[in-house]
Amino acid sequence: MMRLSRSSLQNESAWEQAGIALPQFNIGQVTRATAEKPEWIHFGAGNIFRGFVANAHQKLLNSGKADTGIIAVESFDFEMIDRVYKPYDNLTLLVLMNAKGEFEQTLIGSIVEAITADRSRSEDYNRLVEVFEHPGLQLASFTITEKGYSLKGPDGQYLGIVQQDIAKGPEQAVHVMGIVASLAYKRFCQGAYPMTLVSMDNCSHNGDKLKNGVVTMAREWAGQGFVGEDFVAYLEDERKITFPLSMIDKITPRPSESVREALLAEGLSDMELIVTAKNTYTAPFVNAEISEYLVIEDKFTNGRPALEAAGIIFTDRDTVNNIETMKVTTCLNPLHTALAVCGCLLGYTLIADEMGDPTLRKLVEVIGYDEGLPVVVDPLIMSPRQFLDEVLNERFANPYIPDTPQRIATDTSQKVGIRFGETIKSYVKRDDLNPAELTAIPLAIAAWCRYLVGIDDKGEAFQLSPDPLLEPLQAHLQGVVLGGRASSNIQGILGDERIFGVNLYEVGLGSKIEGMFYEMLAGPGAVRRTLEKHLEARQ
Repeated sequence: MMRLSRSSLQNESAWEQAGIALPQFNIGQVTRATAEKPEWIHFGAGNIFRGFVANAHQKLLNSGKADTGIIAVESFDFEMIDRVYKPYDNLTLLVLMNAKGEFEQTLIGSIVEAITADRSRSEDYNRLVEVFEHPGLQLASFTITEKGYSLKGPDGQYLGIVQQDIAKGPEQAVHVMGIVASLAYKRFCQGAYPMTLVSMDNCSHNGDKLKNGVVTMAREWAGQGFVGEDFVAYLEDERKITFPLSMIDKITPRPSESVREALLAEGLSDMELIVTAKNTYTAPFVNAEISEYLVIEDKFTNGRPALEAAGIIFTDRDTVNNIETMKVTTCLNPLHTALAVCGCLLGYTLIADEMGDPTLRKLVEVIGYDEGLPVVVDPLIMSPRQFLDEVLNERFANPYIPDTPQRIATDTSQKVGIRFGETIKSYVKRDDLNPAELTAIPLAIAAWCRYLVGIDDKGEAFQLSPDPLLEPLQAHLQGVVLGGRASSNIQGILGDERIFGVNLYEVGLGSKIEGMFYEMLAGPGAVRRTLEKHLEARQ
């Protein structure tokens, strides 16, 4: 049996026989070089980092275009380091799966060090400081999810953990933005060296969110006298520190049991699926789709890896914005959210299975092609229609990507304003388009409101995915029952500009969506009947 470990790589023939591509560089040599001259540190040791970012850097190492590896840091779920990295010598098995079920397997060895951002582990924290104090550090990148950058709650007040970080100062920071700001302060004190901080998270204006989090912490500390105003100035001096925008796109779902079984059949051992105490689903392997995009604003102050040689696109800020807007507001994310809430209501557990449902396929085709493309932001360096074609015909329909509507439905209240609200606002601005004539987007919003009731289309209760606004949203729908038009305050949801970016009643959509919502409550099967009725009527 083969096991993910550096010693087992000596048996190259066994790995090759299993169809697994090995690193084409000396991992020990790269590890030593990284220890002496760290250039890249990454926060957020999850699947998209291991399955995309680390693989891109491995291509540079394989071709001799890089000689140091990546240092992975986990700031939220420390079990990732203890259970997924350390026991496997920081190696990851990447399994790319196409729609035909063919596997492309690569052993990723570009992550050569893994540490936690846990202050109680002095060895780890001291290493973090050492890395940030090194003049040669080029960048810190991040895949910590959008919530990782948030300093305030829905009430607009600082989170309790952030309040404590502000009060106690940089030496005791615990929130990830406080930790990063404290490490940047160490670098400033050591020599005000330049570096670049790159968010690679799938959220709008990610670099701005990262900058706001770090600079806000620095300003609060300056106000408390923990740091000087010169530190704040250092963070805002783009000759020293930059926070580029980026757009990332690759589906890396939870590890698949079927993939695990296939790996065991190939002769690998210890491929167990892992669920941490913080509910992270992971494994020694990452299963992912083949399609991937990473576009980064080319704004680096201390050098950067030559990632363009690995297919990463470097461009200007406006183009990154436009690509991100194309994806998030038109060509992918709105379709994902529509499938997520409808899938939960209709009993689906795989996005790919939903694409075989003619009604749901029609729903997302109308959202994308008919309602989205007329107002899409065209980034020019890639075709929105071709991107949409790939999403619908290859990516979402891939049965070997075990992505679930339940996962995608997480935090929907934080997404609908971008995924649907931006298109609605574009219709409002156009003289030749009327938002009241939209059909599929209103259906998706109505389905989300119907989802919040927590009763599926069979009339059975189901578990809602986590959402920070779940309690107040459901409070608006108290008293709603299946089979009767019970009173609700759905107007409190549809009229909330903080959720959708617009008051849906003021743009002529509120009453339409409200009507669809109540149609979906008429009884068992009403969700499907409502979707079919309105999609057929628009033809």
